[in-house]
Amino acid sequence: MVTIRRKASIFAGMKEYQAVILRVADRVRDDEDALTDLLNERSRGGWEPAMMTQDNQRITVIFQRQATNDTK
Repeated sequence: MVTIRRKASIFAGMKEYQAVILRVADRVRDDEDALTDLLNERSRGGWEPAMMTQDNQRITVIFQRQATNDTK
């Protein structure tokens, strides 16, 4: 039997991040729909929200996911 030993990758514990800035509309329903669409779209790509901030004009969402070996 042959045993192949895998080397530990320096990327094993690394994460990649993505920042998205969403402009706040004057209508709450539109804001809810836009934020829901954004969260669902990123979730399908393996992203999860890590941090969110809001001011009077925009919502900033920071997404994260585990880095893959082919991530550059």
